[in-house]
Amino acid sequence: MSNSLLIILVVLVLCYSFFSASETAFSSMNKIKLKALANTGNEKAQKTLDLSDNFTSLLTTILIGNTIVNVVAASLATVFFTRIFSEDGVAISSIVMTLVIMIIGEIVPKTMAKHCPEKFAMFITPILKLLVFIFTPLTFLFNKLESIFSSLFKDDDEGYNTEEFITLVEEANEDGDLEEHEADLITNAIEFEDVDVSEILTPRIDVIAIELGEDSNTKIEKMYRESGYSRLPVYKDNIDNIIGVLHEKDFYYYLLHKKNNKNGIETIIQPVIYTQPQVKVSSLLKEFQANKTHMAVVCDEYGGTEGIITMEDILEELVGEIYDEHDEIVEYYKKLDDKTYLIKADLDIDDFFEYFDVENNEEYDFNSTSAWVIDVLDKIPDVGDSFDYKNLHIEVTDADNKKVNEIKVIVNEKEEDNE
Repeated sequence: MSNSLLIILVVLVLCYSFFSASETAFSSMNKIKLKALANTGNEKAQKTLDLSDNFTSLLTTILIGNTIVNVVAASLATVFFTRIFSEDGVAISSIVMTLVIMIIGEIVPKTMAKHCPEKFAMFITPILKLLVFIFTPLTFLFNKLESIFSSLFKDDDEGYNTEEFITLVEEANEDGDLEEHEADLITNAIEFEDVDVSEILTPRIDVIAIELGEDSNTKIEKMYRESGYSRLPVYKDNIDNIIGVLHEKDFYYYLLHKKNNKNGIETIIQPVIYTQPQVKVSSLLKEFQANKTHMAVVCDEYGGTEGIITMEDILEELVGEIYDEHDEIVEYYKKLDDKTYLIKADLDIDDFFEYFDVENNEEYDFNSTSAWVIDVLDKIPDVGDSFDYKNLHIEVTDADNKKVNEIKVIVNEKEEDNE
């Protein structure tokens, strides 16, 4: 009789291990991998996906099976050990079954299932489908109870927010499911909707533009050649009155045929659209597509020119910097030694903090490192002005009467948090 009880106990512990591994496998499996297998005609993968679609019923079935096995195993173990050890049987049964359930029933099967969840899930799907069918009445009852409790404690969170999506992408990158460039592209796409025009525009001071009626054809040709741009904005009287954009190919076609064209370049100027700094770049991109244009003038609150933004600026928010054969690659960081760097001050302030691994949760009305330095010093600094920010020592190495051009950064050891 004791031998029969021991065999039954072993079977029950194995059943417990099966249910524990099943729960882990279906909770951890990658549905994308299974869908890829199913698309190649793998029937096991498709059946596993079908079973996981009703995860609530599946989980209820696993928990029911686990509970039944656990209760029966504990009862039979008490009987088994009581027969052998009399009064000490209950205590010995509790100790032995706790260790057996913890090691053989939990740790080992869950570790194995976690190692290859997709393969294990496909392997056990036929058994679980049968158990789901057998436990249908109990599953129906428990699901009804679950619905009642869910309605009492309703969670308003119906999906992932932006931060949670980004965390998922980062985890997928760390796990090797996504390459770094793929993770960056997805992250940029998620954050794309939150980017304002003001964050990526070319500021007014850096805009290269043609003055209508004043700049000669020779000067305009030099502007194209030296800037490398294929489109230049055109203004009348002052930069606050940008009236259009001139394409390089139209300009050179005009020069080639100007003997037959007595009119000036105003005849080949294309219209330009106008936008505001607070407009989302995703909305502006749609406007670019609708108007079949590549450039917009960003107007400030008084109607003046705050800067310009191009289609390339927007696309770079998604795919990173785009260089062609005429672009000059700007080196924002120059490392002098292990602790000292020269930084071009038109670097984006968020990129600056990220590069030096400095945590900063403040929101600024500006984007450049130059503006940040001016904000901290509360003036347009002179060469040699310096300050400390967290573990960074900042010194201005190049500046004019309008902005900071370059800073030197010395990185010191971070102070330990003693609290």
